[in-house]
Parts: sequence; structure tokens; C-alpha cells
Amino acid sequence: MKLTDAEKKALKGRGYILNRDGEHFIARIITEDGTLTSEELAVVSEAAKTFGSGCVAMTSRMTVEVQGLTYENIEPFDQFLKERGLYVGGTGARVRPIVACKGTVCVHGLIDTQGLARELHEKFYKGWYDVKLPHKFKIGIGGCPNNCVKPSLNDFGIMGQRMPEYDPKDCHSCRRCLVAERCPVHAAQLVDGVMQIDRSKCTSCGKCIDNCVFKTVSEKKAGYAVFVGGLWGKRQRMGTRLEGIYSKEEIFALVERSLLLFREQAWTGERFGAFIERIGPDSFIQQLLSGDVMDRKQAILEAPLLATGESR
Repeated sequence: MKLTDAEKKALKGRGYILNRDGEHFIARIITEDGTLTSEELAVVSEAAKTFGSGCVAMTSRMTVEVQGLTYENIEPFDQFLKERGLYVGGTGARVRPIVACKGTVCVHGLIDTQGLARELHEKFYKGWYDVKLPHKFKIGIGGCPNNCVKPSLNDFGIMGQRMPEYDPKDCHSCRRCLVAERCPVHAAQLVDGVMQIDRSKCTSCGKCIDNCVFKTVSEKKAGYAVFVGGLWGKRQRMGTRLEGIYSKEEIFALVERSLLLFREQAWTGERFGAFIERIGPDSFIQQLLSGDVMDRKQAILEAPLLATGESR
């Protein structure tokens, strides 16, 4: 088999990645929220046995890879999946499949991570699939501050939050404080017999809420924390956290604005985090929160990408 570099790139863009043996391919099957039904798993299993080596691998971003495909089997495999409601993709300089932790079912989960992933998948993976970006753009959703999927190391990270409301004047000075006992980061502690919450340590995990027998700790606000510009690979960058806690509607608006600013101002081949560092996090966040970029949306989507050193 002899393929040109352009043919290999085109196949990779579809989700068929050539192995290092130069003969076989893996096929990256998309999951919309990190889950597959038993029927879908059966389809994947049958496809792997019929067209591949019979082996299936799980990726770190919750997609499934069928291994051992030959070039001749790619199109029959692709058609087999499409007829059964599955599809291949997840590569290229575009929005990548959303990765979400199991917060929907986890005892620590504060949000419906899988439900949010499905909504973001429809809007940005499918809806922006044909929009070429300067580089790949990864979205990660964590259900709580336990950071299982490391949202702060994604291009756009989302984390479930429950911020406590508490006034020390309401404390009854109990000898045993359940709030202090159950705070996993020791932000809640007894100080001179009075429970105090150190806001600089608090991660808004919600463990303290409703644990006081006198109901002095309640929920002030629930929603989502946002991180922008995280990077994990040859280079690392911790995502810059936006101040505050956001609603679902605000999350969708922030993702779209981030993508537009990325496409408008980043150089071809530049990662989102590197772009933010280049223009300055404060400058980026100011533009992001202002929302002015939405007025330029159509022009941005129609404009060519920038080469290194260019600006608009």
C-alpha cells in the first residue's frame, strides 16, 4: 500500500489513523458523553471482529478505537457503523469530542456531566465540525473539584461547583463540628470554638453544605467554574480560571466566544493556551467577557486563518 501524505492526512481527518507499521489503521469511534449502550458496544465488537484485528482500545478522551483495519476495509467498516448509528472522527484542527467524568452518577458529582457533554457535543463538535481552527480545541468537564478528567488542563475546562453560604455569627460552637470534619481541604476549621471557612482554601465542593445540625451552612450559588487555555503534552500550562461561577447558558456563550477569538487572533498551528499567553490572559479574558466578538462572528468564520506573525 502506498498512500500520499495528503491521503494519509485526509484519512486521519476522518478518524482513521495509520499505525507505525505503515499497513494498518485504527478507527476512532465517537462517544458523545463517554458512554455507549450495550447495543452500541455489540456493534463495536462485531465491527472489530469483522473488519479489524478484533481488539478495541479506550482512549484517554472517552472514545473507542478499533484496531487492525486494513486500507481496503475502511469504507466497508465506515458504512457498517453508519448503518447502525455510530460514526468515526475526533481528529484534526477542530473542536474535539467532549470528555466528561462520571459526575452524573458519581457520589461526588455536583452536575450532570454527561448531559452537559451531549449538549456541547451537538453544539460544538457537530455544529462546528467544518470550521477549521488554528489547532485542535479540547473541552473537558469535571463534576467536582476532584479533577478526575483534569478540566484545567483542557483548552476549555468546566468544573461543577457548590459555593457555601455561612456567617460565623450563626455558629453554635458545638464541641464536634461536622462541617469541619467533612471538609476535604480543611478550609472549614474551628477557631477559638467558632467554625470559620477560609475562602482562599475553599474549592466549592459542597461537602460542607447541609452538614451543620443547626443548618448554618447553606448553598449560596451552584453552577460551573471555567478554565481557559489549559495545555497538557510536550508543553504544559495550567488553565487560567475565570472569576465567579457560571450558569449553563453562560458556559455555551463562553465556549463560542473562545472559539471565535481563537480563530480570529491565533496563528495557524498555535495552541489555544499559547495564544492566550501571547496576547496576555488579562487581554483575552477582557475580550471574552465583553462579548464584542459576537458582532464579528460571520466575518471571523469566513476569514482565512492567520499565518505566524500576522494580525488583523
